[in-house]
Amino acid sequence: MHIRVLASKVPDQRHSRKKMPAKKTTTKVAAKKTTVKKVSAKKAPAKKAALSIEAVAKAAYLNYRRRVEQGLPGCHDSDWLEAERSLNE
Repeated sequence: MHIRVLASKVPDQRHSRKKMPAKKTTTKVAAKKTTVKKVSAKKAPAKKAALSIEAVAKAAYLNYRRRVEQGLPGCHDSDWLEAERSLNE
């Protein structure tokens, strides 16, 4: 036995959502005047030179050797990322 549903009796999904109330807009009250002190502009620290691949590779190799000697689990990716972190400090 098949049940037939009329399309007009099925609620429309687009209209079944609850509408959110509109956000209230507030008007700003005149703020108190404050004195502004000039702050000396701090210079941003100079960017460190980009790491050379050779330096990272050597540090990653040393990380690998230390890890193997100590019997620690890991992979070459973690050795490389640790080398980059240590060289960026």
